Formats: sequence, structure tokens, C-alpha cells
Amino acid sequence: MADKVADCMVIGGGLVGLSIAYGVARTGAHTVLVDGDDNATCASRANFGLIWVQGKGLGMSGYGLWTARSAKLWPAFAQGLKQDADIDVMLQQPGGYWLGFDDREVEKRNTALERLKLEAGIPYRMLSGEELRELMPELGPGVVGGSFSPLDGHVNPLKLMYALYTAGMKIGVEHVNGSSVVDLEYKGESFFARLRNGRLLRAKRVVLAAGLGNDKLAPLLGLHAPVQPNRGQVLITERTRPFLSSPTHKLRQTDEGSIQLGSTEEDAGFNDDVSSRGMRHLAKRAVETFPMLASLRIVRAWAGLRIMTPDGFPIYDESAHYPGAFLVTCHSGVTLSAIHASVLAPWIIGAAPAPDGIDIFSGKRFIV
Repeated sequence: MADKVADCMVIGGGLVGLSIAYGVARTGAHTVLVDGDDNATCASRANFGLIWVQGKGLGMSGYGLWTARSAKLWPAFAQGLKQDADIDVMLQQPGGYWLGFDDREVEKRNTALERLKLEAGIPYRMLSGEELRELMPELGPGVVGGSFSPLDGHVNPLKLMYALYTAGMKIGVEHVNGSSVVDLEYKGESFFARLRNGRLLRAKRVVLAAGLGNDKLAPLLGLHAPVQPNRGQVLITERTRPFLSSPTHKLRQTDEGSIQLGSTEEDAGFNDDVSSRGMRHLAKRAVETFPMLASLRIVRAWAGLRIMTPDGFPIYDESAHYPGAFLVTCHSGVTLSAIHASVLAPWIIGAAPAPDGIDIFSGKRFIV
């Protein structure tokens, strides 16, 4: 016997699923969020907390436009979460820096960003090593140049997760935790999801936001999700005095004063263990960037699995065989949270038309 029919069922309780469930519920729709057990691979627990635009969209300028749009939506999104959940996610958008240690690397960066500026209108400026050291006196001598984009920033990712969960609960999101979906079926104008514990859930619409789990769930609804894991390791230092007012692409100072160092990109299958090699790499690069970090102690280290498509860009799709079934997968869950809740969710529930340019993100691009 299935539960009472919901307007929308979101499968996946990470940042992507939470953002969509929150956005759908804000339209007044009865929303159920299904989260797996603690053994599920969860990219959200390993994210870096960046809202990052510069460099996004090389090879698909529409992704650059989509990312920039989300970054611009973030202030209103953060304010909405504060009103709904009474939680400050510590949003800061002072702009962000990419730092280079090689002249050729910096010139290559300039060429790429100029192309993105022309194709997607993403603002940036290049700076020399001397200019960067005037802005960040603690910067090491090995940095020869870099780029800056005013759209970049960061948040506290743990507070973001908690805010999305709390806000969703307060506006009526029903959470079903501790058991993963093992089967999906469309019958009688409804979608049925059978959980591992035997429970049967029913909804008029369904969203697959299960990260790496989408690979197995998508074909059940005529969708295509060729996702693979990519391991990223992260380090956290003890707290120190404020010295870094803007995030960089590999290092940021949190609102609590600690330094977050990241991240590696490793083809390690589904192994989400930390490695001594990865930690040494992160620590060495951090000290080369800011030598004063050498005196700080590392207090935490962890790893997580990114959800990567073959070309690195998101998949947003509605099933042609089962209208009302949607697939959402990406590896920039923090950056895209704002647009997922504010733009994607209303389309999914039928409260708004399809976003402009959404077709380029269809999973059909991988079917030969």
C-alpha cells in the first residue's frame, strides 16, 4: 500500500535534492524528499563551499551563463533561507582569485577567460604577482600572476545544508530518511518508488537527484545519467587571525577563522578514503601559496566523491517516455543551489516555463 500521493517526490538528500525540494515546496506543492542511509555516497559532505563562476563554461558557454545567473541569485536566495530557517549561511561575495605559479599557465588562463567574457559575459581581470601581493601581503613569492572575478564568493557549507533542511521542514517538505530507492515505476498517472525497507511512496512528479545513484535509477524512467565518481580530498587547519578576505580556487578562510585547503582530483573509483599522498599535496601547495600557513596545525581531513558527467557539465532532463520524471545532476551543488531552488524547481513542478537554454544540458548529448 503506497503512502498518500505527493505532488513531487525528490530522490536524493544532498545539496542538489535539498535545494530542489525547498524550491518546489515554496510553490505550495506537497513535497517528499527521500534520503538514503548513512552508507550512501554523498558529495555534499565533501564540498568546498565556493560560489565559483570564473572558468566555468569552457566548451559550453551556456553553462557559464547558467553559473553566472546562479551567482547573481545568491544574495536573495541566502536572504530567503534566513527568513525561512532563521539561519545565516554566512554568504560572502567579495570576488575570488585564481592564482598561478607559471607564466605560461597564467597566459593560458587569460586566453580562456577572455573567450568566456566574449561568449558568456563573465567579468574578470588579470593581475600580476606584484599586484596580487599588494592585495594579499601574505602571498608567497612563487605566485607570478592570477585572475579575479567579482561574481565569486563562498558560504559555510554545513550551515547551508542545515538551512535547506530546516527551511524545507518549516514550509512542509516531508523527509523520508534512512532507506534508499530500489525500484521506480510509472502507473496510473503516478510514480511509485519502492524503498529498501519495503515502503512504497507515490507522487505525481519525481526528481532524480541521487548523485552517483542516478546511474542506476535513470534508465527506469527512460533517462540517461552516465555519471562517474571523482575523489576530492580536503584539509582544515586550526583557526588563525583573519588574513584572507576573498576565497581562492584552492584555499579559503572560513567565517570561523580556520583555513580550508582543497581539493584533489583523483580517479579512485568509489574509494572515498583520505590518502597521505593527497594530504601532502594539499599542504605543500598551501604553504607555497601562503608561507605563513606552515605554522598551523591540520585538525581535520576528509574526502568525498564528486558526481562527474563525461564532459563535466550538468544534466537537466525531463523524460520523453514518462512526462513528469526529471533528472538533475551536477558537481557544483553550492554554486548552483540558488538557481536550482529559484528557477529549476518552479519549472519541475509546472509553476514556470522551461528555463531559457535548458535543452543544452539534456543527457541525450551522450547518446550516440
